[in-house]
Amino acid sequence: MEDLRVLIADDDSGMRNIMRKMIAKVNGFSLIAEAEDGKTALALVEKTRPHVVFLDVEMPEMTGVECAHAIQDMDPSIIIIFATAHDTYMGDAFEVYAFDYLVKPFKVDRVIKTLERARDRLLLRDVKPLETPVAQAPKRSVNGRLMLRHREGVNFIDLQDILLVQREDRSTVLYTIDEGRYVTGDSLTEMESRLQSSAFFRCHKSYIINLNAIKDITPYGRWTYVVRLEGTKHDALITHEKYEELERMFR
Repeated sequence: MEDLRVLIADDDSGMRNIMRKMIAKVNGFSLIAEAEDGKTALALVEKTRPHVVFLDVEMPEMTGVECAHAIQDMDPSIIIIFATAHDTYMGDAFEVYAFDYLVKPFKVDRVIKTLERARDRLLLRDVKPLETPVAQAPKRSVNGRLMLRHREGVNFIDLQDILLVQREDRSTVLYTIDEGRYVTGDSLTEMESRLQSSAFFRCHKSYIINLNAIKDITPYGRWTYVVRLEGTKHDALITHEKYEELERMFR
């Protein structure tokens, strides 16, 4: 398998040099780009589509937290790791579901362990079957259809065929059981209001999942989990609070 792509964004050239050396110590990663400010970082993310992004918090043009929000709207599957001298932003970082938050000066072993966990998460998502599900949903039936408007016209989709709705490339994308992919200009909140709440669940600010399709749930970073779905290679994130809500639903 090809190396996982990493991008570093930090306005301190010395820190970028340190991060570059740390990344080189971990097998399976390649540094593909560096940025000195948030706007450049965002443009490089859109161009290179890295698997992992290291973000400083305080950067010119756009803060690391602002950049993380924009990255999540572009591709919520990108792993975001904050590496900063300011621990006061930790709460803001985990509001965008950061994989980890490293406070400078950090030890080499700490960064290596974070990268190894990120590598395991990405490889597990792509090629390995998950075992021992944390939670499973019973089968439910859903009636109705969704009329989806887009630039080319209109599609009609059976609600029960929708597996996942997510933010992607600043649009809302629906994935269906027949491997269909439908793009709409509706926001995720607008789409949430159109889907039947008995079968669909807003598990994260960037994802809505079909409860009938849940296969298993496993930990991801801090206070966040990964939901695998039957019938699609795409997975979703679920926050700790939403996971607890999901548990209550199936008690």
